[in-house]
Order: sequence, then C-alpha cells, then structure tokens
Amino acid sequence: MNKAITTCAGLLLLTLFSNSAMAAKTLAQCEKVKNDDSEYLQCLDIVKDSVERELQTWINNQVFKLEELALVTGRESALTMFKRSQSNFITFRENNCRWQYLALSPGKKAAPAYKKCFIDVSKTRIAELSRFD
Repeated sequence: MNKAITTCAGLLLLTLFSNSAMAAKTLAQCEKVKNDDSEYLQCLDIVKDSVERELQTWINNQVFKLEELALVTGRESALTMFKRSQSNFITFRENNCRWQYLALSPGKKAAPAYKKCFIDVSKTRIAELSRFD
C-alpha cells in the first residue's frame, strides 16, 4: 500500500515538474529570448526534449499496433520494416542536423541550428506517424 502511494506521489510530482518546466514552450517562444544565448539554448532544449518524448509516444503506439497485427496475421514483416525505418530515421535525423551544425561551427548559430533541425525533422516524423492512427 505504501509503495503504491509513494509511486503515485512520485508520478504526480514528476508530472507537475515536467509540466511547469515545459509550460507550452514552442520554437516561437524561444525566438523571443534569442538575444540571451543561454536562455535561448535552454528553451530549445526544452522544446527538443518535449518533441522527442512525443515522437517516442507515437513510435510506441505504432509498434504496439504492428505487434497486434502480427499476432492476428502471423506476419511480422510490417513490424520488422517499421523498426528498420525507425532506425534509419534516427540516423537520417542525426546526419541531416549534424551537417547543418558543422556548416555553422564554430559560430554561435551552430547549436541552435542543430536543435531546430532536430525539432523540425522530429515533428515531420510525428505528422507522418499520426496519419496511421
């Protein structure tokens, strides 16, 4: 009983801290603090983390659906191909954003460019996965 209460309380606190830290942060809001390098990068990190969590939720959802499909049909090819495509997406996203970072290095615009690229490419993947919902 105590373990359940502790777990629930911990999850509640985690949710509260997560929501307050990421209170509706968007790229547009980050652009408002662009003149303060430290605050701008922190803001982009918050958005990046939020988008990455959302993407992982969509990935988990798709894997779940494909696992259920495999149980019904006996074929795992769609699940296998999805996992391969997701692995390839991660590689593509990293390389696509990394070249932009390197092209702007060592300037101040390098890190924000990487983070904005990461966010944009991830949002595109989320939109793609949401079409299969």
